Amino acid sequence: MKQPNVLVIYTGGTIGMVHDHQTGELKAFDFKHIYNHVPELQRLNVELETISLERPIDSSEIEPEQWLFIASLVEENYEKYDGFVILHGSDTMAYSASALSFILQGLKKPVILTGSQLPIGTIRTDGKENLITAIEIAASKDENGDALIQEVAVYFEYSLYRGNRSSKVSANQFEAFDSPNYPKLAVAGVNIDYAKDLGLRTALTELKVAKNLSKRVALLKLFPGIPFELYASIFDRTNVDAVIIETYGSGNAPSHVTFQNQIERFIKDGGLVVNVTQCSSGAVVQGKYETSGFFQRAGVLSGKELTTESAVAKLMYLLGQNLSKEETIDLFQQNIVGEMS
Repeated sequence: MKQPNVLVIYTGGTIGMVHDHQTGELKAFDFKHIYNHVPELQRLNVELETISLERPIDSSEIEPEQWLFIASLVEENYEKYDGFVILHGSDTMAYSASALSFILQGLKKPVILTGSQLPIGTIRTDGKENLITAIEIAASKDENGDALIQEVAVYFEYSLYRGNRSSKVSANQFEAFDSPNYPKLAVAGVNIDYAKDLGLRTALTELKVAKNLSKRVALLKLFPGIPFELYASIFDRTNVDAVIIETYGSGNAPSHVTFQNQIERFIKDGGLVVNVTQCSSGAVVQGKYETSGFFQRAGVLSGKELTTESAVAKLMYLLGQNLSKEETIDLFQQNIVGEMS
């Protein structure tokens, strides 16, 4: 059997850092010399190639333009490699994984995002295991020669998550990610155990790559005592096409007249409003309580169990496709790439 080949794309992040012995500072290393820093990779039966962005990005600086560029690297190399590993800062990894899941539709190969909490050049790093196992997953095939994972996923600390179901849940622990509303796609122990019945399988016959994303999306998180008057610009159709509201519990919000008027006016002017829960698990059920009944009547879209990261990415994707408002609403309510049930 032909040795599988994997393309590693380094975008930035903690995982790509090593100590400069002269200054004691952390600096990015050249991934062309990856075997020098992670010699264990030589024992994998995988042919590796690497691409590094010309200027590594701190993940807090990531923009939709970079998502499109990363996707273009996958598209350009799609026929050459069996799988892809994207090394990325953990802070916004869930946003990037969600976005890439909508941009790269029709995948028959794995696109695995991973990173680390400690630099790969430190003694206690989690980076080596994350990198090695992510590469092994990206190279894995079934008895028919098909990729075991055929979607965008996040691998972190022995667990593989669907990309658009994942969220970063810890700033300090190695178990930094979770997907509370969807089971793990795989767990790495002595062996890598795949939940084969949970993996995404596409009906598309070829890779379809979106070329445009819209940044005309706003996010408002509710809190007790929020001064709605100060947030009028969020509901300004001059700058915004969609507003995501992070609500309480199963989709509840205060019955504040100013807030309700802002929503009604925004929707009447052609905008979209989406209701997602602040809770880490569970789903929005609009109309269950009186405090969410207004949303139902006003035409606010239920985000159901969408993560905030996935809601942002889905709206950026849909608004970038030159669709009518009706088409956008219809597609938002559909499960496109496994982001909702």
